[in-house]
Amino acid sequence: MKNKILVVDDEHLIRWSLEQSLKKQGYEVSTAGSGEEALRLVQEETPDLVLLDIQLPGMNGMEVLEKIKELEEDVIVIMVTALGVLETAVKAMRLGAYDYINKPFNLDELAIVIKKALETHELRLEVAQLRAVQPKRFSISSIIGASSDLQHVLSMVRKIALSDAGTVLIQGESGTGKELIAKAIHYEGARADKPFMAINCAAVPETLLESELMGHEKGAFTDAKSQKKGLFEMAHGGTVFLDEIGDMPMAIQAKLLRVLEDRTFRRVGGVRDIHVDIRIVSATNCNLLEAIEAKDFRSDLYYRLQVIPIFLPPLRERRDDILLLARHFISGFNREFGKDVKRISPEAEAVLIKYDWPGNIRELRNVIERAVILENDETMELSHLPREVVSRSLPAGDGGPLIFNLPTEGIDIEDVERELIKQALESSDGNQSKAAKKLNLGIDAFRYRMKKFKFL
Repeated sequence: MKNKILVVDDEHLIRWSLEQSLKKQGYEVSTAGSGEEALRLVQEETPDLVLLDIQLPGMNGMEVLEKIKELEEDVIVIMVTALGVLETAVKAMRLGAYDYINKPFNLDELAIVIKKALETHELRLEVAQLRAVQPKRFSISSIIGASSDLQHVLSMVRKIALSDAGTVLIQGESGTGKELIAKAIHYEGARADKPFMAINCAAVPETLLESELMGHEKGAFTDAKSQKKGLFEMAHGGTVFLDEIGDMPMAIQAKLLRVLEDRTFRRVGGVRDIHVDIRIVSATNCNLLEAIEAKDFRSDLYYRLQVIPIFLPPLRERRDDILLLARHFISGFNREFGKDVKRISPEAEAVLIKYDWPGNIRELRNVIERAVILENDETMELSHLPREVVSRSLPAGDGGPLIFNLPTEGIDIEDVERELIKQALESSDGNQSKAAKKLNLGIDAFRYRMKKFKFL
């Protein structure tokens, strides 16, 4: 799609010359000989860029600039001014002009100015769109789950996001969604329009990690050919997410402690303290207390990090959320791969709920993605799930799988489930916790089935 440019100048020859030159460069061009005509065309055509002469008869260029910005704030305006009126050009910049160029101008130089202006404008629009989308994508409402444990976590996240809390520690097994929680804290709070910078402390070599976090000065080491800002500096006003902080080298832990205490640091090779306003959210799947005992983690850093601790429960403790997440992933992969999986069979549902998910949500997502990609049925069947998931989910007896005798005429799986719930309650004298344990279900999952079959 061609960019639209409006040329505003009272000299016919200049308008004609610019129109011909810009059309050859692939732009769609309109021209106006007065401010009044220019404003009419801005309303009718909404150009991407306006070349506006300051010296116009009647309404001058400065007045036209103000009116354009009232009509269409995002339109780029480049002022064209005669030599000797620099003060006017500077005033135009304050009123919202992108740039100015002096008469007489070189057409090649003008082409470069226009190209850069349009590229900058497109980047700003993309950034604005991302800033509008990211808070929705990573809001608390986008986190899937109804279990009481998860709801407790989300309640904490909401409070933290709206507070001035500067240090948060998220602990949980790999795949439980720690980065998603970190992003929710950022995008639900006042820092949402500022940067969210993330780094995996286990993935960056020790020799580079300090430079990545704190930046370096030119000549600080052999390959430091120029000054570089680190994540702490680039995230000023926003959030830094330190993933797998339990794997951070001891030498850098000491320097991080200072950042946590007073939000100051020095670039590698630097002599000047740099102060930043950042929220630091850390995450780990390690037991940090064990790491402290093993002399792999500083105790003073641990106690400074865990000002506000969040513990993310593993998926096996959130069995009520498994099918909600599975259906959410199916919906997303249907769109991504052009499939039409509409449901999960009762047998497959039972296996998904029973399986312990050592890889947590990430593993569940991968299993669902594989099934959607490889199969074309509208129902996700037991046969579509990986063998290891199915085999580890079968009920076991004395040394082998428990076998049920299926009637020749078949049976409704709902009747079987209802009967199992009933028998579990009867054999536990109505104690729901004991009954849930006999069926290897979490209490939330068991109560869900009690309500479903009207035992509650």
